[in-house]
Amino acid sequence: MNTKSFFLSGTVGTIVCFLLGFIFYGLIFTDLHPEDVEPCMLFIFLGCLFYAFTFALIFSRWAHISTFDSGAKAGFLIGLLWSLSVNFFMSSSSGILDSNFVIMIAIDSVSAAIMGGMIALVIGKTKP
Repeated sequence: MNTKSFFLSGTVGTIVCFLLGFIFYGLIFTDLHPEDVEPCMLFIFLGCLFYAFTFALIFSRWAHISTFDSGAKAGFLIGLLWSLSVNFFMSSSSGILDSNFVIMIAIDSVSAAIMGGMIALVIGKTKP
């Protein structure tokens, strides 16, 4: 694993994840989260950071994914599985499975695909 590639791709992935979250949840689908609760931007950023670096580690160390297409496909699948897991856990604590469940799965999967593609692209461009 190339350390420079890992850190650069993880950083780019963090930025892409954070911006996509802002676009999808902050601008387009604003009704998915309650308005009376102010989100903590630091925790959102840290979530994006660790999520992106998880992808960067998997892509660069074990899967050797280094093209946008392969990163987007792997990102979509990982994002879909991760999103299903997290949303089922969140639904278990609320006791309900609401109509936003499918929308949030779709948003998270598409975001992970774009982020995964960008991470893989950076890995491909920076690998020796």
